[in-house]
Amino acid sequence: MTELTPFIRNFILHWGELGTKWGINRTVAQIHAYLFISEEPKNAEDICNTLGVARSNASNSLKELQNWGIVKVVHLPGDRRDHFESMTDVYEMFRVIAEERKRREVDPALRMLKECSEEAEAAEGKEELYAKEKLGELHDFFELFTDFYQALNKMPTKSAVKAARMGDQLIKVLGIMK
Repeated sequence: MTELTPFIRNFILHWGELGTKWGINRTVAQIHAYLFISEEPKNAEDICNTLGVARSNASNSLKELQNWGIVKVVHLPGDRRDHFESMTDVYEMFRVIAEERKRREVDPALRMLKECSEEAEAAEGKEELYAKEKLGELHDFFELFTDFYQALNKMPTKSAVKAARMGDQLIKVLGIMK
């Protein structure tokens, strides 16, 4: 069992709380936090003992993290157990998470909005016309967001970071400050 220092324990606990606010199971987020800050891959037994989680919960959480593509199984020489490690590049990790969230959340919402907009084509009543207009605006927003995301996602990480750091400068150049 690994004894965690107070700042590591605080990070893991806080990451778990953040996870719940982002719609992610607390244990999934805590295991991810533990693996992310661990220099060496960890096996399920170590994860369970260190974090105080049940083996079945750890197993399910590790599968979920692997499905997200941010944790992978590694094998160590002389050890038959599976070990797990997190992606280490913060920017790449958040790209993978953003892509997965887009696939799971944004894409289905965009499809639903498109279907609703198509169904609303025959709208005639005042309330229906208003709802149709609002659905159109929401659809347009999701399309714009998706297009922006795809353009940003095509950039090499270094360029995307540079663009993000230039945010305030870009706003000033475009003259859109309030």
